Amino acid sequence: MIFQLDKNELTFPHPSYADDDGLLAIGGDLSTERLILAYENGIFPWFSDDSPILWYAPHNRFVIFPERLRVSKSMRQTIRKGIYTTTCNQSFATVIQRCAQISRKDQEGTWITHDMIQAYITLYNCGYAHSIEVWEGKNLVGGLYGVMATTGIFCGESMFSETSNASKIALIDLFHFFNLKFVDCQFHTDHLASMGGEMISQEDYLEMLNI
Repeated sequence: MIFQLDKNELTFPHPSYADDDGLLAIGGDLSTERLILAYENGIFPWFSDDSPILWYAPHNRFVIFPERLRVSKSMRQTIRKGIYTTTCNQSFATVIQRCAQISRKDQEGTWITHDMIQAYITLYNCGYAHSIEVWEGKNLVGGLYGVMATTGIFCGESMFSETSNASKIALIDLFHFFNLKFVDCQFHTDHLASMGGEMISQEDYLEMLNI
């Protein structure tokens, strides 16, 4: 059953009510208060320009625990060369815009709409959203952004890379900038699986959120 949200009522159904694809609810808005409530309850928005706001709570979550992060030998060599430098929260707006613009294999368009960009910039200004930037000299060549509405749990939203390994470096250094219990990657990708990503159940995920 897909729930219709009321813009005037700040509430979500329990994540366990999501359908098989993880779709839980439709509608509502992208206010800071609603977004924070969503992430605190294991829910996130994911939709395109030509659809209403859709809220997801997958029955299985793809996560990376810091103690299980895998950094390959070749990646360690790349890091030691000192080609790249990383920063945190220095260019959030640019990172999210680059994530929206970069072309991705087997994907037409982007789910990072103008309204989403503005909503997450507001979250950043309120201290809930964060970015990692990867630089080659003065050029921004990679990065990621996400939300940390619950202490120690970083909900990764998107990443981009314009040179080989830049997004991987952003993820590795995310664990250096923050003391994290885990990173919620939301859905499986081969890229993240190679770095130690694993599936956990929604029940385990919600327990770690203390729900």
